[in-house]
Amino acid sequence: MRETVAIALITSLSTLTAAGLTGLVTALTVRRQAAGQLAAAREERADQRALRRNQERRDTYVSFLAACDRAYRALDTGWVGPETAPGEVLPYPALRALDEAYNLVLLVGPNLVAQAAGHTVRSINKEYADQRRLRREGADESGPLAESNHAEHLAALRSRTERRDAFVTIARESLEASWPVSG
Repeated sequence: MRETVAIALITSLSTLTAAGLTGLVTALTVRRQAAGQLAAAREERADQRALRRNQERRDTYVSFLAACDRAYRALDTGWVGPETAPGEVLPYPALRALDEAYNLVLLVGPNLVAQAAGHTVRSINKEYADQRRLRREGADESGPLAESNHAEHLAALRSRTERRDAFVTIARESLEASWPVSG
């Protein structure tokens, strides 16, 4: 009888040990899976945040470029007159909208894009100041400002293109560099 009890005890203990080991292995496996799922969820949320940030930046940059375009059209009206360049009659509202769009670029960044936008805004403001100066200096002249100041007009157009293209290049590089690369 003792042998039977001993065998029963040994069998019970080995069954309990096996069950305990199985439970431990299962617990460790579940823990590892949960940690993996948590890491995957964190990575997914980080990717989603990066996508939202990139979309916000992209929208802000597009709005900034649209404000630049409105300001350019207002300045074109100043150069060639409202009959040949329909757009904003008075540049101040367009320049004010440009400042507001620039403020948003300053907020969403990054710094290199904000600096490029600042150069663009200063270039547009300089063109407007040059137009006002040329108009004062040639107050007795009639006809479009672009005809009497052809070189200045061409320089302003060249500056517009350079500044806009520089902004677009830096903005595009910024968006591409911060694009999420998970896989």
